[in-house]
Amino acid sequence: MFLRIVNDVKAKNSYFIQKKKDAVGHMGFTSIHRLLVAMRMLAYGGPSDALDDTFAMSESTVTRTLLEFVQTVIDIYEEEYLRPPRAREVQVILRQNEARGFPGMIGSIDCMHWEWGNCPTAWAGVYKGSHNDINVLHRFPVFDELATGRTLEVEYWVNGNPYTMGYYLADKIYPNWATLVKTVSAPASMKQDFCNHSRIVQERCGERLWSTAKKIQYHIQPSNDVEPQKNLMQSCVLDERDICRNPEDTEGFEGNDDPSISINRDVPEISTLIDTYNCIRVKETCSQLQQDLIEHIWSQFGASTDYPTAINLMNYRQ
Repeated sequence: MFLRIVNDVKAKNSYFIQKKKDAVGHMGFTSIHRLLVAMRMLAYGGPSDALDDTFAMSESTVTRTLLEFVQTVIDIYEEEYLRPPRAREVQVILRQNEARGFPGMIGSIDCMHWEWGNCPTAWAGVYKGSHNDINVLHRFPVFDELATGRTLEVEYWVNGNPYTMGYYLADKIYPNWATLVKTVSAPASMKQDFCNHSRIVQERCGERLWSTAKKIQYHIQPSNDVEPQKNLMQSCVLDERDICRNPEDTEGFEGNDDPSISINRDVPEISTLIDTYNCIRVKETCSQLQQDLIEHIWSQFGASTDYPTAINLMNYRQ
C-alpha cells in the first residue's frame, strides 16, 4: 500500500523523484525518504525541525515536503474519494455499520473548531463565531439531498421497528432530528453506558485524525494564508480513505452501471419539500430510534457476557 502511494505521488509530482548529485557529490532524498517524512508529520504532528536528527532533513525541506505531499495527494485522489457515494458504496457502508451494531447508520457528524493559530493581528475577531455546530448543520447539503429525494432509499429494522431514513451519529448539542442519533446524556443504566461507549469507538478514528491535523497546522501555516490549512485537512481525509479502503468492498464499484449519486439543485414541489423536512425533524422518531439502538446494541454485544468483556469485544470489532 505504501509503495503504491509512493509510485502514485512520484508519477504526479517530480519533486519526489530522487535528484542527481549536488555540487558536493551527495545524492538527493529518495521518494521513500520524502514520503516517510511527510507521513510521519501527518501521523504524529509536531514541529518540522524535530525530524532533523532522525531523517537528516532540514526544517524548511520538511515543511516543503509536507506541503508538496498534501497538494499532490489532493490532485491524485480528490476525484475518487471526495465525491458523492455510489449506490453500491452506500450499501457497503450500511452493511459494515450494521455489523458494528448500528443498522441504518451512514456516518457521523461533528463540527470541529479549528483555531487559526497564526492569524494576523489585524484580522483578529473578524471570523469569530461565524460557524458553530448548529449553523454548520443547517448548511450541510446531505439533508437537502434527502429532502429533495435524491438520496438512496434506506429501509432497515431496529429492535423490531421499521425505519426509512438513514442516520448520523451526533453529539448531544445537535437538535432532535430523526436523522441524528445523539449521545445519551447522563446514562442511568448499563445499557445506555454501553451504547455511549460503542459510539465513541465508532468515531475514534476520525477524532485522532483531526487531532493530529490541528497540531501540524501551527508549524506549517504561513501567517497570511489559509490555503495550506485547507489542503492539510483535505489530505488527511484522502489519506484515511485510501489507507482504510477494502479492495473486496470497492471491487466493481466503478462504471457507468453504478454512477455517483446525482447532486443538483432542482427544487421539487414546495409541499413535498416541506413534508420531507418535517419528517426529518420529528423528535419522536429521534427518541424512538435512540432507544431502539440502545436495546439492539445491548442484545447484540452486551447481554450475552459480562460488561468488561462486552467492552473489549466492541473495541475489537471496531
